[in-house]
Amino acid sequence: MRLLLVEDDEHVAAALVAVLGRHGFDVVRARGGEEAISLLHDRSFGVVLLDLGLPDVDGFEVCGRIRRIASVPVIMVTARSDVRSRIHGLNIGADDYVVKPYDTGELLARIHAVSRRTGPEETAGGAAEAAGVLTLGPITVELATRQVSVDGRRVALTRKEFDLLALLAQRPGVVFRREQIISDVWQTSWEGTGRTLEVHIASLRAKLRRPELVETVRGVGYRLAVPAA
Repeated sequence: MRLLLVEDDEHVAAALVAVLGRHGFDVVRARGGEEAISLLHDRSFGVVLLDLGLPDVDGFEVCGRIRRIASVPVIMVTARSDVRSRIHGLNIGADDYVVKPYDTGELLARIHAVSRRTGPEETAGGAAEAAGVLTLGPITVELATRQVSVDGRRVALTRKEFDLLALLAQRPGVVFRREQIISDVWQTSWEGTGRTLEVHIASLRAKLRRPELVETVRGVGYRLAVPAA
């Protein structure tokens, strides 16, 4: 997923670019509001992380201008923790509001959450979605009927195996953290469920007969890696 980071602080931006890059995001940075608006006119993004304390234009104004030109999800990331600022930000079009200092894991979870809620018709990894059908290279996932095929061959999956594949398929190429997968698919916390996830990943790979499609990102989680051709 291509992500637009609007942040003027060099230290904060460098740290975020490094972390987001390790989690599979293609990060483009803007140092001010005008640069951010210009980038949004020229390129498409999956999510915007917007600092409010920008040197040229107030972040609230930038959010309002973004809403007039794009439907991209906007997460405000700011030190302004008062309730009035939160309410104002959400009212003018922000999809979420994160207060500094924040936990990196929480920020990543919020990015994935807003991108799922507002998922585009074409994802950054090339998943074309039409009438509830995801087509990703050799894989076809029919969300409504819960059917999966690989290279035209129907694959029988359990309920949790399908939920796991459908989650990864909605953002091909994006790394999903283990904790996030457990929360989304099993609706529980990570403790004691890690082995269950590993077993389901192994079973899913075996049934797809294309184990290379479900990649392990060591120390982080998993992603669906669809070949270019």
